[in-house]
Amino acid sequence: MDELLAGIEQLALVRALKASFVAYPIVNALHIMSIGALLTSVWLMDLRVLGAFRSLPYAAFTALLRRTAFAAFAGALVTGSLLFSVRASEYAAMPIFLTKMTLILLAGANFLVFMRRAKGGDEPADGTVTILAVLSLMLWTSVLFAGRFIGFLN
Repeated sequence: MDELLAGIEQLALVRALKASFVAYPIVNALHIMSIGALLTSVWLMDLRVLGAFRSLPYAAFTALLRRTAFAAFAGALVTGSLLFSVRASEYAAMPIFLTKMTLILLAGANFLVFMRRAKGGDEPADGTVTILAVLSLMLWTSVLFAGRFIGFLN
């Protein structure tokens, strides 16, 4: 595993990212923007499931936010992978990084269960869907906090 992580750090793209004065800050800023868009979309969708924004049509509102969340997640995945690649060996050994990855997997699993359980209309969510929406809020917020701690814990 150590060889794989060291190999990632030596890829030409990664070396160029490390050597560039502007590329790393740009990738970092794009990662923050992607996370902001993702968390905003998720929070608004979950709050709608929990009863907020009732004046907005559920199906159209959540469809727009779901597309935004998917695009933002893709952006966060690409930029996060680039940020990881610069210090792959170091990050992979950090418990807080592993915690963040675990939280992302749990949030993704929660989303898949939610999609199977949620009804499409404007009717109130049942108890299970409500719990899944609250869990989503907690998981994605925890992902954000774990990510912020990566830069401060060694």
